Amino acid sequence: MIVMTDGLRTLAGSAIRNALLRFTRTPVSGAVTGAVSTAILQSSSATTVAAVGFVGASLMAFPEALGIIFGANVGTTITGWLVATLGFKLKLGTVVLPVIFVGVLLRLFSKGRLAASGYALAGFGVIFVGITVMQEGMASLEGIVTPDILPADTWMGRLQLVALGILVTLITQSSSAGVAAALTALFAGTINFHQAAALVIGMDVGTTVTAFLATIGGSVGAKRTGYSHVIYNLMTGTVALLLINPFVWAWETIALGSLVKNAEIALVAFHTTFNTLGVMIALPFTRRFAQLISRIVPERLPEYVQKLDIQLMAHPGLALTEAQIVIAHQLKALLLHLQAILYADGKGRRVNLRELQGAIDEVHAYIDKIHLSDETSADWERLIELIHTLDHMQRLHERCEEDEYRAVIARDAKELQETKLLLLTGVDGLLDGLEHQNWTTAVNETRKLVEKIEKSYGPFRHMVVERVGRGELDVQQATRLLEARRWMLRVSRHVAQINKHFANATLNAAKPTGEKE
Repeated sequence: MIVMTDGLRTLAGSAIRNALLRFTRTPVSGAVTGAVSTAILQSSSATTVAAVGFVGASLMAFPEALGIIFGANVGTTITGWLVATLGFKLKLGTVVLPVIFVGVLLRLFSKGRLAASGYALAGFGVIFVGITVMQEGMASLEGIVTPDILPADTWMGRLQLVALGILVTLITQSSSAGVAAALTALFAGTINFHQAAALVIGMDVGTTVTAFLATIGGSVGAKRTGYSHVIYNLMTGTVALLLINPFVWAWETIALGSLVKNAEIALVAFHTTFNTLGVMIALPFTRRFAQLISRIVPERLPEYVQKLDIQLMAHPGLALTEAQIVIAHQLKALLLHLQAILYADGKGRRVNLRELQGAIDEVHAYIDKIHLSDETSADWERLIELIHTLDHMQRLHERCEEDEYRAVIARDAKELQETKLLLLTGVDGLLDGLEHQNWTTAVNETRKLVEKIEKSYGPFRHMVVERVGRGELDVQQATRLLEARRWMLRVSRHVAQINKHFANATLNAAKPTGEKE
Protein backbone atom coordinates (compact mmCIF):
# COMPACT_ATOMS: atom_id res chain seq x y z
CA MET A 1 0.00 0.00 0.00
CA ILE A 2 2.86 2.40 0.85
CA VAL A 3 4.67 1.72 -2.43
CA MET A 4 1.51 2.17 -4.53
CA THR A 5 0.37 5.27 -2.64
CA ASP A 6 3.80 6.92 -2.93
CA GLY A 7 3.82 6.25 -6.67
CA LEU A 8 0.29 7.60 -7.14
CA ARG A 9 1.04 10.64 -5.00
CA THR A 10 4.12 11.46 -7.08
CA LEU A 11 2.20 10.86 -10.28
CA ALA A 12 -1.00 12.75 -9.43
CA GLY A 13 -0.27 14.57 -6.17
CA SER A 14 -0.10 18.12 -7.53
CA ALA A 15 -3.11 17.56 -9.80
CA ILE A 16 -5.10 16.19 -6.85
CA ARG A 17 -4.15 19.16 -4.67
CA ASN A 18 -5.19 21.57 -7.41
CA ALA A 19 -8.46 19.69 -7.87
CA LEU A 20 -9.18 19.85 -4.14
CA LEU A 21 -8.70 23.62 -4.19
CA ARG A 22 -10.52 24.15 -7.48
CA PHE A 23 -13.62 22.03 -6.98
CA THR A 24 -14.21 22.44 -3.25
CA ARG A 25 -16.76 25.24 -3.23
CA THR A 26 -19.55 23.65 -1.18
CA PRO A 27 -19.65 20.75 1.29
CA VAL A 28 -21.24 18.53 -1.39
CA SER A 29 -18.61 19.31 -4.05
CA GLY A 30 -15.92 18.89 -1.36
CA ALA A 31 -17.29 15.45 -0.44
CA VAL A 32 -17.29 14.32 -4.08
CA THR A 33 -13.80 15.72 -4.67
CA GLY A 34 -12.51 14.16 -1.44
CA ALA A 35 -13.94 10.76 -2.37
CA VAL A 36 -12.52 10.81 -5.90
CA SER A 37 -9.13 12.10 -4.73
CA THR A 38 -8.86 9.37 -2.08
CA ALA A 39 -9.90 6.71 -4.61
CA ILE A 40 -7.10 7.87 -6.93
CA LEU A 41 -4.43 8.28 -4.23
CA GLN A 42 -5.59 5.15 -2.36
CA SER A 43 -5.00 7.01 0.91
CA SER A 44 -7.57 8.87 2.96
CA SER A 45 -4.73 10.15 5.17
CA ALA A 46 -3.09 11.87 2.18
CA THR A 47 -6.36 13.62 1.34
CA THR A 48 -7.23 14.69 4.87
CA VAL A 49 -3.69 15.87 5.65
CA ALA A 50 -3.83 17.96 2.45
CA ALA A 51 -7.10 19.49 3.67
CA VAL A 52 -5.51 20.28 7.05
CA GLY A 53 -2.59 21.94 5.24
CA PHE A 54 -4.87 24.00 2.99
CA VAL A 55 -6.81 25.36 5.95
CA GLY A 56 -3.60 26.02 7.87
CA ALA A 57 -2.23 28.03 4.94
CA SER A 58 -5.55 29.92 4.60
CA LEU A 59 -6.00 28.57 1.07
CA MET A 60 -9.34 27.06 2.09
CA ALA A 61 -11.92 27.94 4.73
CA PHE A 62 -12.56 25.41 7.48
CA PRO A 63 -16.25 24.74 6.57
CA GLU A 64 -15.23 24.05 2.95
CA ALA A 65 -12.67 21.48 4.09
CA LEU A 66 -15.32 19.52 6.00
CA GLY A 67 -16.72 18.14 2.75
CA ILE A 68 -13.29 16.71 1.88
CA ILE A 69 -13.09 15.07 5.32
CA PHE A 70 -16.51 13.49 4.85
CA GLY A 71 -15.80 12.25 1.31
CA ALA A 72 -12.35 10.83 2.02
CA ASN A 73 -13.84 7.96 4.02
CA VAL A 74 -15.96 6.88 1.05
CA GLY A 75 -13.00 6.99 -1.35
CA THR A 76 -10.87 4.77 0.86
CA THR A 77 -13.36 1.88 0.49
CA ILE A 78 -12.22 1.40 -3.13
CA THR A 79 -9.19 -0.55 -1.88
CA GLY A 80 -11.46 -3.09 -0.24
CA TRP A 81 -13.39 -3.62 -3.46
CA LEU A 82 -10.13 -4.18 -5.38
CA VAL A 83 -8.93 -6.74 -2.86
CA ALA A 84 -12.29 -8.55 -2.58
CA THR A 85 -12.98 -8.76 -6.32
CA LEU A 86 -9.53 -9.05 -7.89
CA GLY A 87 -7.57 -10.54 -5.00
CA PHE A 88 -9.98 -13.28 -3.93
CA LYS A 89 -12.25 -13.86 -6.93
CA LEU A 90 -9.63 -13.64 -9.69
CA LYS A 91 -6.57 -14.67 -7.58
CA LEU A 92 -4.07 -12.43 -9.35
CA GLY A 93 -1.09 -13.27 -7.09
CA THR A 94 0.85 -15.09 -9.85
CA VAL A 95 -0.58 -13.25 -12.86
CA VAL A 96 0.68 -9.85 -11.63
CA LEU A 97 4.35 -10.90 -11.37
CA PRO A 98 5.14 -9.64 -14.91
CA VAL A 99 3.30 -6.41 -14.02
CA ILE A 100 5.56 -5.94 -10.99
CA PHE A 101 8.62 -6.67 -13.15
CA VAL A 102 7.59 -3.98 -15.67
CA GLY A 103 6.90 -1.55 -12.84
CA VAL A 104 10.34 -2.15 -11.30
CA LEU A 105 12.06 -1.65 -14.68
CA LEU A 106 10.21 1.65 -15.18
CA ARG A 107 11.13 2.75 -11.66
CA LEU A 108 14.81 1.90 -12.09
CA PHE A 109 15.47 3.02 -15.67
CA SER A 110 13.18 5.99 -16.27
CA LYS A 111 12.54 9.37 -14.72
CA GLY A 112 9.67 11.68 -13.88
CA ARG A 113 6.10 10.59 -14.45
CA LEU A 114 7.12 7.33 -16.10
CA ALA A 115 9.15 6.31 -13.03
CA ALA A 116 6.25 7.27 -10.74
CA SER A 117 3.92 5.18 -12.92
CA GLY A 118 6.27 2.23 -12.56
CA TYR A 119 6.34 2.64 -8.78
CA ALA A 120 2.53 2.75 -8.61
CA LEU A 121 2.27 -0.26 -10.95
CA ALA A 122 4.74 -2.30 -8.88
CA GLY A 123 2.89 -1.41 -5.68
CA PHE A 124 -0.44 -2.39 -7.23
CA GLY A 125 0.96 -5.79 -8.19
CA VAL A 126 2.65 -6.40 -4.84
CA ILE A 127 -0.71 -5.91 -3.09
CA PHE A 128 -2.07 -9.02 -4.80
CA VAL A 129 1.11 -10.99 -4.16
CA GLY A 130 0.70 -9.98 -0.53
CA ILE A 131 -2.94 -11.10 -0.53
CA THR A 132 -1.87 -14.53 -1.86
CA VAL A 133 0.88 -14.86 0.76
CA MET A 134 -1.55 -13.83 3.53
CA GLN A 135 -4.07 -16.40 2.30
CA GLU A 136 -1.42 -19.14 2.43
CA GLY A 137 -0.41 -18.03 5.89
CA MET A 138 -4.01 -17.94 7.10
CA ALA A 139 -4.66 -21.41 5.63
CA SER A 140 -1.92 -22.85 7.82
CA LEU A 141 -3.69 -21.41 10.88
CA GLU A 142 -6.95 -23.20 10.12
CA GLY A 143 -8.14 -24.90 13.26
CA ILE A 144 -5.55 -23.05 15.38
CA VAL A 145 -6.85 -19.47 15.03
CA THR A 146 -10.65 -19.47 15.09
CA PRO A 147 -13.35 -16.89 15.82
CA ASP A 148 -13.66 -18.42 19.30
CA ILE A 149 -10.29 -17.07 20.49
CA LEU A 150 -11.30 -13.48 19.72
CA PRO A 151 -13.67 -11.47 21.96
CA ALA A 152 -17.21 -12.84 21.99
CA ASP A 153 -19.89 -11.30 19.79
CA THR A 154 -21.23 -8.99 22.50
CA TRP A 155 -21.25 -5.21 22.69
CA MET A 156 -18.18 -5.29 24.90
CA GLY A 157 -16.51 -7.79 22.57
CA ARG A 158 -17.23 -5.59 19.56
CA LEU A 159 -15.77 -2.57 21.35
CA GLN A 160 -12.63 -4.59 22.08
CA LEU A 161 -12.37 -5.49 18.39
CA VAL A 162 -12.83 -1.82 17.44
CA ALA A 163 -9.91 -1.00 19.75
CA LEU A 164 -7.88 -3.76 18.09
CA GLY A 165 -8.70 -2.28 14.66
CA ILE A 166 -7.52 1.15 15.84
CA LEU A 167 -4.28 -0.43 17.09
CA VAL A 168 -3.70 -2.17 13.73
CA THR A 169 -4.05 1.14 11.89
CA LEU A 170 -1.75 2.90 14.34
CA ILE A 171 0.92 0.27 13.64
CA THR A 172 0.48 -0.01 9.87
CA GLN A 173 -0.41 3.68 9.31
CA SER A 174 -2.81 2.44 6.63
CA SER A 175 -6.44 1.54 7.21
CA SER A 176 -6.52 0.05 3.70
CA ALA A 177 -3.78 -2.45 4.61
CA GLY A 178 -5.70 -3.33 7.76
CA VAL A 179 -8.92 -3.84 5.81
CA ALA A 180 -7.08 -6.12 3.37
CA ALA A 181 -5.78 -8.20 6.31
CA ALA A 182 -9.28 -8.39 7.81
CA LEU A 183 -10.69 -9.49 4.45
CA THR A 184 -8.06 -12.20 4.18
CA ALA A 185 -8.78 -13.48 7.69
CA LEU A 186 -12.50 -13.49 6.93
CA PHE A 187 -11.94 -15.32 3.63
CA ALA A 188 -9.88 -17.95 5.46
CA GLY A 189 -12.55 -18.35 8.17
CA THR A 190 -10.29 -17.35 11.08
CA ILE A 191 -12.78 -14.59 11.99
CA ASN A 192 -16.50 -14.28 11.35
CA PHE A 193 -18.37 -11.42 9.66
CA HIS A 194 -19.40 -9.63 12.88
CA GLN A 195 -15.82 -9.65 14.16
CA ALA A 196 -14.44 -8.44 10.81
CA ALA A 197 -17.02 -5.63 10.70
CA ALA A 198 -15.98 -4.40 14.17
CA LEU A 199 -12.30 -4.52 13.16
CA VAL A 200 -12.96 -2.49 10.01
CA ILE A 201 -14.86 0.12 12.03
CA GLY A 202 -11.84 0.44 14.32
CA MET A 203 -9.52 0.80 11.34
CA ASP A 204 -11.68 3.64 10.01
CA VAL A 205 -11.41 5.43 13.36
CA GLY A 206 -7.67 4.72 13.57
CA THR A 207 -6.96 6.46 10.29
CA THR A 208 -7.75 9.81 11.96
CA VAL A 209 -4.48 9.72 13.89
CA THR A 210 -2.43 10.95 10.90
CA ALA A 211 -4.66 14.00 10.39
CA PHE A 212 -4.60 14.64 14.15
CA LEU A 213 -0.79 14.60 14.19
CA ALA A 214 -0.76 17.03 11.25
CA THR A 215 -2.49 19.63 13.47
CA ILE A 216 0.36 19.81 15.98
CA GLY A 217 1.78 23.32 15.90
CA GLY A 218 -0.77 24.31 13.25
CA SER A 219 -3.18 27.23 13.10
CA VAL A 220 -6.64 27.21 14.68
CA GLY A 221 -8.13 26.36 11.27
CA ALA A 222 -5.77 23.41 10.85
CA LYS A 223 -6.60 22.14 14.35
CA ARG A 224 -10.32 22.42 13.66
CA THR A 225 -9.96 20.44 10.43
CA GLY A 226 -7.93 17.66 12.05
CA TYR A 227 -10.18 17.43 15.11
CA SER A 228 -13.30 17.39 12.92
CA HIS A 229 -11.90 14.30 11.16
CA VAL A 230 -11.50 12.55 14.52
CA ILE A 231 -14.98 13.51 15.78
CA TYR A 232 -16.68 12.71 12.48
CA ASN A 233 -15.07 9.25 12.28
CA LEU A 234 -16.02 8.54 15.90
CA MET A 235 -19.62 9.47 15.10
CA THR A 236 -19.58 7.36 11.92
CA GLY A 237 -18.03 4.45 13.82
CA THR A 238 -20.77 4.63 16.45
CA VAL A 239 -23.45 4.54 13.75
CA ALA A 240 -21.62 1.62 12.06
CA LEU A 241 -21.60 -0.42 15.27
CA LEU A 242 -25.37 -0.01 15.50
CA LEU A 243 -25.69 -1.04 11.83
CA ILE A 244 -23.95 -4.43 12.01
CA ASN A 245 -27.01 -6.45 13.02
CA PRO A 246 -29.49 -4.61 10.71
CA PHE A 247 -27.04 -5.01 7.80
CA VAL A 248 -26.70 -8.78 8.40
CA TRP A 249 -30.48 -9.11 8.69
CA ALA A 250 -31.07 -7.16 5.45
CA TRP A 251 -28.43 -9.19 3.56
CA GLU A 252 -29.85 -12.52 4.74
CA THR A 253 -33.38 -11.36 3.96
CA ILE A 254 -32.47 -10.52 0.38
CA ALA A 255 -30.27 -13.60 -0.21
CA LEU A 256 -30.52 -16.26 2.48
CA GLY A 257 -27.22 -18.01 3.18
CA SER A 258 -25.15 -15.84 0.84
CA LEU A 259 -23.45 -13.88 3.63
CA VAL A 260 -21.22 -16.80 4.60
CA LYS A 261 -20.44 -17.68 0.96
CA ASN A 262 -19.61 -14.07 0.00
CA ALA A 263 -18.48 -12.75 3.38
CA GLU A 264 -15.63 -10.65 1.97
CA ILE A 265 -17.95 -8.93 -0.54
CA ALA A 266 -20.47 -8.34 2.26
CA LEU A 267 -17.74 -6.80 4.45
CA VAL A 268 -16.65 -4.36 1.73
CA ALA A 269 -20.31 -3.53 1.07
CA PHE A 270 -20.80 -2.86 4.80
CA HIS A 271 -17.69 -0.64 4.84
CA THR A 272 -18.99 1.37 1.88
CA THR A 273 -22.54 1.52 3.24
CA PHE A 274 -21.77 2.98 6.65
CA ASN A 275 -19.30 5.51 5.23
CA THR A 276 -21.73 6.63 2.53
CA LEU A 277 -24.54 6.81 5.07
CA GLY A 278 -22.30 8.89 7.33
CA VAL A 279 -21.70 11.41 4.55
CA MET A 280 -25.40 11.60 3.71
CA ILE A 281 -26.28 12.25 7.36
CA ALA A 282 -23.48 14.77 7.96
CA LEU A 283 -23.71 16.94 4.82
CA PRO A 284 -27.02 18.68 5.69
CA PHE A 285 -25.57 19.59 9.10
CA THR A 286 -22.16 20.80 7.88
CA ARG A 287 -22.69 24.36 9.10
CA ARG A 288 -23.80 23.24 12.57
CA PHE A 289 -20.96 20.73 12.72
CA ALA A 290 -18.51 23.52 11.86
CA GLN A 291 -20.01 25.67 14.64
CA LEU A 292 -19.62 22.79 17.11
CA ILE A 293 -15.95 22.32 16.20
CA SER A 294 -15.42 26.10 16.42
CA ARG A 295 -16.71 26.05 19.98
CA ILE A 296 -14.48 23.10 20.85
CA VAL A 297 -11.45 24.86 19.30
CA PRO A 298 -12.05 28.59 19.90
CA GLU A 299 -10.18 31.25 17.99
CA ARG A 300 -7.13 32.56 19.78
CA LEU A 301 -6.37 35.80 18.03
CA PRO A 302 -2.75 36.93 17.72
CA GLU A 303 -1.89 40.40 18.99
CA TYR A 304 -2.13 41.95 15.56
CA VAL A 305 -5.74 40.80 15.10
CA GLN A 306 -7.56 43.00 17.61
CA LYS A 307 -11.05 44.41 17.43
CA LEU A 308 -11.06 48.20 17.44
CA ASP A 309 -13.69 49.90 19.61
CA ILE A 310 -16.04 51.85 17.35
CA GLN A 311 -17.40 53.68 20.43
CA LEU A 312 -14.13 55.60 20.67
CA MET A 313 -14.97 57.52 17.50
CA ALA A 314 -16.60 60.11 19.75
CA HIS A 315 -13.11 60.78 21.14
CA PRO A 316 -10.75 60.98 18.12
CA GLY A 317 -7.63 61.21 20.25
CA LEU A 318 -8.44 57.95 22.04
CA ALA A 319 -9.43 56.30 18.76
CA LEU A 320 -6.08 57.28 17.25
CA THR A 321 -4.23 55.91 20.28
CA GLU A 322 -6.01 52.56 20.03
CA ALA A 323 -5.37 52.39 16.27
CA GLN A 324 -1.70 53.22 16.83
CA ILE A 325 -1.31 50.41 19.38
CA VAL A 326 -2.84 47.91 16.95
CA ILE A 327 -0.66 49.21 14.08
CA ALA A 328 2.42 48.70 16.25
CA HIS A 329 1.49 45.03 16.78
CA GLN A 330 0.83 44.57 13.06
CA LEU A 331 4.09 46.27 12.13
CA LYS A 332 6.02 44.07 14.55
CA ALA A 333 4.42 40.94 13.03
CA LEU A 334 5.31 42.12 9.50
CA LEU A 335 8.92 42.84 10.45
CA LEU A 336 9.32 39.49 12.21
CA HIS A 337 8.03 37.83 9.03
CA LEU A 338 10.69 39.71 7.04
CA GLN A 339 13.34 38.47 9.45
CA ALA A 340 12.06 34.90 9.12
CA ILE A 341 12.33 34.88 5.31
CA LEU A 342 15.74 36.61 5.22
CA TYR A 343 17.61 35.12 8.17
CA ALA A 344 18.97 31.63 7.60
CA ASP A 345 19.25 30.81 11.34
CA GLY A 346 15.54 30.72 12.18
CA LYS A 347 15.34 34.24 13.57
CA GLY A 348 11.99 36.00 13.31
CA ARG A 349 8.55 34.44 13.05
CA ARG A 350 6.41 33.78 9.99
CA VAL A 351 2.80 34.94 10.13
CA ASN A 352 -0.34 34.13 8.20
CA LEU A 353 -0.06 36.88 5.57
CA ARG A 354 -3.70 36.63 4.51
CA GLU A 355 -4.82 37.01 8.13
CA LEU A 356 -2.44 39.94 8.62
CA GLN A 357 -3.74 41.58 5.44
CA GLY A 358 -7.29 41.39 6.78
CA ALA A 359 -6.14 42.94 10.06
CA ILE A 360 -4.37 45.81 8.26
CA ASP A 361 -7.47 46.40 6.14
CA GLU A 362 -9.61 46.60 9.28
CA VAL A 363 -7.43 49.21 10.94
CA HIS A 364 -7.31 51.13 7.63
CA ALA A 365 -11.12 51.19 7.56
CA TYR A 366 -11.15 52.30 11.22
CA ILE A 367 -8.70 55.15 10.53
CA ASP A 368 -10.84 56.27 7.57
CA LYS A 369 -13.74 56.89 9.97
CA ILE A 370 -11.72 59.28 12.14
CA HIS A 371 -12.43 62.83 10.97
CA LEU A 372 -10.81 65.91 12.51
CA SER A 373 -11.85 69.51 11.92
CA ASP A 374 -8.76 71.16 13.40
CA GLU A 375 -5.95 70.71 10.87
CA THR A 376 -3.50 72.51 13.13
CA SER A 377 -3.60 69.99 15.98
CA ALA A 378 -1.15 67.29 16.93
CA ASP A 379 -3.92 64.73 16.43
CA TRP A 380 -4.26 65.85 12.81
CA GLU A 381 -0.56 65.34 12.27
CA ARG A 382 -0.74 61.96 13.96
CA LEU A 383 -3.67 60.91 11.75
CA ILE A 384 -1.77 61.84 8.58
CA GLU A 385 1.38 60.05 9.74
CA LEU A 386 -0.59 56.89 10.58
CA ILE A 387 -2.23 56.94 7.14
CA HIS A 388 1.25 57.19 5.57
CA THR A 389 2.45 54.35 7.83
CA LEU A 390 -0.44 52.10 6.81
CA ASP A 391 0.11 52.85 3.13
CA HIS A 392 3.75 51.73 3.32
CA MET A 393 2.80 48.72 5.46
CA GLN A 394 0.36 47.65 2.75
CA ARG A 395 3.10 47.88 0.13
CA LEU A 396 5.63 46.11 2.38
CA HIS A 397 3.03 43.39 2.88
CA GLU A 398 2.75 43.08 -0.91
CA ARG A 399 6.53 42.64 -1.13
CA CYS A 400 6.29 39.81 1.40
CA GLU A 401 3.43 38.23 -0.57
CA GLU A 402 5.39 38.21 -3.81
CA ASP A 403 6.94 34.96 -4.97
CA GLU A 404 9.36 34.17 -2.19
CA TYR A 405 12.05 33.06 -4.57
CA ARG A 406 13.33 36.67 -4.52
CA ALA A 407 13.61 36.53 -0.75
CA VAL A 408 15.31 33.12 -0.95
CA ILE A 409 17.86 34.45 -3.46
CA ALA A 410 18.38 37.54 -1.30
CA ARG A 411 18.94 35.28 1.70
CA ASP A 412 21.33 32.78 0.07
CA ALA A 413 23.18 34.46 -2.84
CA LYS A 414 26.71 35.36 -1.78
CA GLU A 415 26.66 38.42 -4.06
CA LEU A 416 23.77 39.90 -2.02
CA GLN A 417 24.94 39.21 1.52
CA GLU A 418 26.24 42.75 2.14
CA THR A 419 22.97 44.32 0.96
CA LYS A 420 20.94 41.79 2.95
CA LEU A 421 22.81 42.69 6.14
CA LEU A 422 22.15 46.40 5.53
CA LEU A 423 18.45 45.70 5.04
CA LEU A 424 18.23 43.52 8.15
CA THR A 425 20.02 46.18 10.17
CA GLY A 426 17.22 48.57 9.20
CA VAL A 427 14.56 45.99 10.12
CA ASP A 428 16.26 45.33 13.46
CA GLY A 429 16.47 49.07 14.10
CA LEU A 430 12.76 49.57 13.46
CA LEU A 431 11.92 46.66 15.77
CA ASP A 432 14.18 48.23 18.41
CA GLY A 433 12.35 51.54 17.94
CA LEU A 434 9.02 49.79 18.52
CA GLU A 435 10.38 48.02 21.59
CA HIS A 436 12.30 50.86 23.25
CA GLN A 437 10.80 53.97 21.60
CA ASN A 438 14.30 54.98 20.47
CA TRP A 439 12.98 56.66 17.34
CA THR A 440 15.59 59.32 16.57
CA THR A 441 18.42 56.78 16.24
CA ALA A 442 16.25 54.31 14.32
CA VAL A 443 15.06 56.91 11.78
CA ASN A 444 18.58 58.21 11.12
CA GLU A 445 20.03 54.71 10.74
CA THR A 446 17.38 53.45 8.31
CA ARG A 447 17.73 56.59 6.17
CA LYS A 448 21.49 56.09 5.90
CA LEU A 449 21.07 52.39 5.12
CA VAL A 450 18.65 53.10 2.28
CA GLU A 451 21.07 55.65 0.84
CA LYS A 452 23.84 53.03 0.87
CA ILE A 453 21.62 50.43 -0.79
CA GLU A 454 20.49 52.93 -3.47
CA LYS A 455 24.03 54.11 -4.22
CA SER A 456 25.40 50.59 -4.51
CA TYR A 457 22.71 49.44 -6.98
CA GLY A 458 24.40 50.92 -10.08
CA PRO A 459 27.83 49.36 -9.38
CA PHE A 460 26.16 46.05 -8.49
CA ARG A 461 24.22 45.99 -11.77
CA HIS A 462 27.39 46.78 -13.72
CA MET A 463 29.26 43.96 -11.91
CA VAL A 464 26.51 41.44 -12.74
CA VAL A 465 26.50 42.46 -16.42
CA GLU A 466 30.28 42.07 -16.59
CA ARG A 467 30.05 38.57 -15.10
CA VAL A 468 27.52 37.67 -17.78
CA GLY A 469 29.97 38.95 -20.37
CA ARG A 470 32.75 36.80 -18.93
CA GLY A 471 30.49 33.72 -18.89
CA GLU A 472 30.49 33.45 -15.10
CA LEU A 473 26.70 33.91 -15.02
CA ASP A 474 24.03 33.17 -17.57
CA VAL A 475 21.25 35.68 -18.32
CA GLN A 476 18.71 33.84 -16.19
CA GLN A 477 20.99 33.84 -13.14
CA ALA A 478 21.76 37.51 -13.63
CA THR A 479 18.06 38.37 -13.92
CA ARG A 480 17.29 36.56 -10.67
CA LEU A 481 20.09 38.41 -8.86
CA LEU A 482 18.96 41.81 -10.15
CA GLU A 483 15.30 41.11 -9.31
CA ALA A 484 16.24 40.09 -5.77
CA ARG A 485 18.43 43.21 -5.44
CA ARG A 486 15.57 45.48 -6.61
CA TRP A 487 13.23 43.67 -4.20
CA MET A 488 15.56 44.48 -1.30
CA LEU A 489 15.77 48.12 -2.41
CA ARG A 490 11.97 48.47 -2.41
CA VAL A 491 11.69 46.74 0.96
CA SER A 492 14.36 49.01 2.48
CA ARG A 493 12.53 52.13 1.23
CA HIS A 494 9.25 51.00 2.80
CA VAL A 495 11.03 50.16 6.07
CA ALA A 496 12.62 53.62 6.16
CA GLN A 497 9.34 55.41 5.35
CA ILE A 498 7.42 53.41 7.94
CA ASN A 499 10.12 54.24 10.49
CA LYS A 500 9.87 57.95 9.74
CA HIS A 501 6.08 58.23 9.70
CA PHE A 502 5.42 56.02 12.71
CA ALA A 503 8.12 57.86 14.69
CA ASN A 504 6.40 61.18 13.87
CA ALA A 505 3.02 59.73 14.87
CA THR A 506 4.51 58.60 18.19
CA LEU A 507 6.08 62.02 18.85
CA ASN A 508 2.80 63.79 18.08
CA ALA A 509 0.91 61.42 20.36
CA ALA A 510 3.02 62.71 23.28
CA LYS A 511 1.95 66.33 22.68
CA PRO A 512 -1.16 68.05 23.97
CA THR A 513 -4.12 67.87 21.55
CA GLY A 514 -3.90 71.47 20.43
CA GLU A 515 -0.13 71.55 19.88
CA LYS A 516 1.30 70.78 16.46
CA GLU A 517 4.79 69.41 15.78
